[in-house]
Amino acid sequence: MHRFLFVITLTISIVFSADLSAQRLSAMEFNNTLKASPDAVVVDVRTPGEFQAGHLPQAVNYPLNSQDFGQKMAALNKNKPIFVYCLSGARSNAAANQLAGMGFARVYDMAGGMMQWRANGLPESTAATSKKSMSMADYKKLTTQKSLVLIDFYAEWCAPCKKMKPFLSEIDKEMASTVDVVRIDADAEKDLCKQLNVDALPVLVLYKNGKEVWKHKAFISKADLVAKIKQFSNK
Repeated sequence: MHRFLFVITLTISIVFSADLSAQRLSAMEFNNTLKASPDAVVVDVRTPGEFQAGHLPQAVNYPLNSQDFGQKMAALNKNKPIFVYCLSGARSNAAANQLAGMGFARVYDMAGGMMQWRANGLPESTAATSKKSMSMADYKKLTTQKSLVLIDFYAEWCAPCKKMKPFLSEIDKEMASTVDVVRIDADAEKDLCKQLNVDALPVLVLYKNGKEVWKHKAFISKADLVAKIKQFSNK
């Protein structure tokens, strides 16, 4: 019995020690701590496409969903500080907990990810691309193409965004005479998102005659969204 309790106690101690070694920092804290850590390893756990669209200057790209993620991380020096981030903080949090459990001494996880990094105007490296970004003038044109326009800021990796996508398409068809639904990829339009203070996903913004009348962050059901659209269409 005593041996059983000892094993449980030891297991709990190991788990909590691992959790404590992973520190979640704000974007500014992450940046400041990184500057003070010359031997740091910065790991971007997003997809290669997201990484190419913009990343921290010194980062390496080890996608969390890749089959060799654990193998790549295990090859790193466990005594060096590891700085982990993604776009919004969900994937990096999972990666940080995994790294802590692998025995890394210092793991730092950026809360809010690249969304908050960009919102704070921190430095970013971007791969050369020929695709033209949406300007603010282009965006304003979208918001005035009909009396009611619903803008959906999303990302392909965002679980709530994926869940909402089917019924957003349904609303666009079923309520075509009332509202236009426009989906904007936050990864592809990071400069626009920064200007509009879109620092989390998903984000829905409803415009009436070119003026913002409603904004919602996080998941919302189809019924609630339809009710909100009808509310403003009747005003």
